[in-house]
Amino acid sequence: MVERLRPYALHLYLLAYAPAMLAADGVLRDLGPQLALGVVTFVVLWLCTRYLEPGEASQVWICVAVATGFEIFGSLIWGVYRYRLGNVPLYVPPGHGMVYLFGLTAGRLPVFRRHGRRAAHVVLAACVAYTVLGLTALPAVTGRIDVQGALCLPILAACILFTRRYALFAAIFLAVVDLELAGTWARDWYWLPVAPWSGVPSGNPPSAIAGGYCIIDGTVLLALAALAPLRRRLRRPAGEPAPAGVRP
Repeated sequence: MVERLRPYALHLYLLAYAPAMLAADGVLRDLGPQLALGVVTFVVLWLCTRYLEPGEASQVWICVAVATGFEIFGSLIWGVYRYRLGNVPLYVPPGHGMVYLFGLTAGRLPVFRRHGRRAAHVVLAACVAYTVLGLTALPAVTGRIDVQGALCLPILAACILFTRRYALFAAIFLAVVDLELAGTWARDWYWLPVAPWSGVPSGNPPSAIAGGYCIIDGTVLLALAALAPLRRRLRRPAGEPAPAGVRP
C-alpha cells in the first residue's frame, strides 16, 4: 500500500498542508502568526520547487506573481471575497504557487499515465455534480444559490476536454476545492452572497471557481513566452554572439 502511494507523496502532502495551515490561521486569528504562516509557506514552496525542472519552477513562481495581482483585484478592489483581517494574507501568494505546482506535476502521476484523459473526465464529472448541487440541493442548507460557480464551469470544462494540459486543470480543481472548503470553514475568508458590480449570487465557496486558474495559467504561459528572450540572454556566456536573427 505504501509503495503504491509513494508516487503521490508530494500531492498528498500539499493536500494536507493547506487545510492544516488554514486551520492554524483560523485558530490564531492575528496578523503576527499569519505573517509567520506566510513565511513558512514560502519556504515550503521553495523546497518543493527545488525538485522541479527549471522551466516548471519558473512557471510556479510566475504564477505566484500573477495570482497575487488577481488577489489584489478580486479581494481588495472588486471585493467578491474578503479575508478576515481585510488584507491579502502573506500565505496566499505561495498558496497559489502550491496549487499550480499540484496541477503542473499531476500529469506524471500513475493515475494520469494509465488512464490519461479518462481520469480527468472523472474529475470533471465530480465538478459538474458539485456545481449542480450548488444550484439545487445545497441552497437549502447554505442559504445560497451558487450561480458564480456555475458560470466558471464552462471554461474549466473546456480546458479539461480540449487542451493538452487536462491533467493540470483536473488536479487544480481538486486542490482548489481542498483549500477553499478549509479556508471558508476556518473563516479565514468568505465569499459575498452577491458579487459586487455583477450582482451574481455566489456560494461560499463557489463550486467551479478553479476555472479562474484557466485564466491564470494562460497569463503564466504568456509571461513565460515574453520572458524567454531575456532568459536566453542571461544563460548565454559572456562574449558569445547572439544567434543569427536575434537582436543582442
